[in-house]
Amino acid sequence: MSSWDKIVSLLEGYYLTFLNGICSTLLLAIVGTFVGLFFGILIGLARNMKIKETDNAITKFFKRVLKVIVSIYVNFFRGTPMMVQSMIIFFGLSALGVKWTQFDSWWIFNGYMYCGLFVISINTAAYMAEIIRSGLNGVDIGQEEACRSLGMPYFKTMFTVIMPQAIRNSLPTILNEYIVNVKDSSVLNVIGLTELYASVSIATNKNYFKVEGYIIIAVIYLILTLLATLIVKLIERKLDGKKVFINPFKHSKPVNIGGND
Repeated sequence: MSSWDKIVSLLEGYYLTFLNGICSTLLLAIVGTFVGLFFGILIGLARNMKIKETDNAITKFFKRVLKVIVSIYVNFFRGTPMMVQSMIIFFGLSALGVKWTQFDSWWIFNGYMYCGLFVISINTAAYMAEIIRSGLNGVDIGQEEACRSLGMPYFKTMFTVIMPQAIRNSLPTILNEYIVNVKDSSVLNVIGLTELYASVSIATNKNYFKVEGYIIIAVIYLILTLLATLIVKLIERKLDGKKVFINPFKHSKPVNIGGND
């Protein structure tokens, strides 16, 4: 039996398994990216917060404590593998009495999925915090000073003037983080989560077509990342004011450079 026949056999017999794996991977990547971005904005603002001389002693104390806490959070989750984090959270909470099977509902939504969503979200938030902080530092400080001179409060200035520009500056990196999540979600199989990578074990449990199974998911991962990369480029073109799609059949009017018609 050739490798191609084995690949066809796996696709015919376990296409639903691979499809569920794709859905789980996309769910993890999408939710992890958006939830991570939301909390990353809050953490990035906290890390970028300035301690002013005009602040009273209590305000300075709480600002310093907050900056230390978020700094520890970011350094821990960026400095340790997500696989290790998932093991600590899953088995740590299990030791405290959490029964993950009680969260089972339907289809791919079960306790393992909810744990995986939590892990990938808090991991992504640490990276998003640094991305947002870099974007905030890239905004001209004169704009904040101009808003302050107009009497605009801090939060209104930050969320209506500064933050939109920071997100725009960081958008390519934010979208690339989604691509990273598509691939890195594979490590969550260590807690029993059946995503795309883990679907190979199910499909090859009896036939032992391991190599062919991994070839299939390698192609699927490649397609998912290429599609995500294409979407990123289209969004960048749109934000840069360029046409997203170019009609190859539309010709410009010929220019007469020879003089008389």
